Amino acid sequence: QVQLVESGGGLVQAGGSLRLSCTPSVRAFGLWAMGWFRQAPGKEREFVAAISPNGEITDYTDSVKGRFTISRDNAKNTVYVQMNSLKPEDTAVYSCAADRVWSSTTISLRAGDYDYWGQGTQVTVSS
Repeated sequence: QVQLVESGGGLVQAGGSLRLSCTPSVRAFGLWAMGWFRQAPGKEREFVAAISPNGEITDYTDSVKGRFTISRDNAKNTVYVQMNSLKPEDTAVYSCAADRVWSSTTISLRAGDYDYWGQGTQVTVSS
């Protein structure tokens, strides 16, 4: 079974930065497209960012473009999202997701595309 564990969440003031990490318990991590989603209190889960297995293709939701950067280190089986210039509206539980795909340039943008999910890590941005 595949398990994903997120880390790096916490409390930060507006304008600050956090880096979240996710380490799936998979072999051949370079065959998995990865994504980050978030869910704020009382809101639907929202796509944040995605990255292709080879790390060369990325996509972001409009609200985080220019502030967040997704990356991966396949040698460490880890995907990251660097979050800069954080805003109170970024407050949410952030979850990592993994999608086994057959092309190194595939990215997955819909929650329903993903096969495995982590439990999430809380990010709270104060005013």
